[in-house]
Amino acid sequence: MHAASLGNQPRMNSTINRLRSAVRNEQRTYSGGADRPLDGYLASMAVYGTVVAGLSAVARLTGRKLPERVAPWDLAVGVLATHKLSRLLAKESVTSPLRAPFTTYSGPAGEAELTEEVRGQGIRHAVGELITCPFCLGQWIATGFAAGLVFTPRATRLVASTFAMLAGSDLLHLGYCRLRGEASS
Repeated sequence: MHAASLGNQPRMNSTINRLRSAVRNEQRTYSGGADRPLDGYLASMAVYGTVVAGLSAVARLTGRKLPERVAPWDLAVGVLATHKLSRLLAKESVTSPLRAPFTTYSGPAGEAELTEEVRGQGIRHAVGELITCPFCLGQWIATGFAAGLVFTPRATRLVASTFAMLAGSDLLHLGYCRLRGEASS
C-alpha cells in the first residue's frame, strides 16, 4: 500500500502546482498590478476565525452561556470603548512603538494622532493595514469585548467603561478648545 501511495505522489504534486498557479493568477488578476497582500488578508481572516472558534469552544467546554441579548447600556458603553480603543491603537502617538515594525512615520494627523504609511509585503503589509485602521481594529476589539461579556463580564464592563469615559473626555476637550477658539493639544 505504501508503494501505491508513492505512485500517486507525482499526480498529487502536479495537482498542488496547478492549484498554486491558479491562486497566483487570481491574485495577479485581482490586484491589477497593485501590491495587494491577499495572502496576508487571508492569514488575518484565518487567525480571526480561529480565535472566535477557540473562544466558542472554551465557552462551550466551560459551560458559559451566551447572553440572550446585550443590554442597551453594555452596547452603548461597548460602542464608545471600541471606538476609543481602536483609535488609540491605530492612530495615537503613544502607541506608535506597537505599529513601528509595520509602518513609517509620515507626520501629525490631528489631536495626538499620527499619519503613518504601511510598509512591507505580504503578511507584514496586511498586519500594518490592520493596525493602522481604526475601522479594521474595531472588529477585533468589539469581538474582545463581546467575549469578555461572556467570560468576565464585571472586568469587561470596568475596562469598557474606562475607555468610554476617555472617549467622552476627549469629546469634551475638543469641544472646549473649539468654543475658546484654540487649537486643541
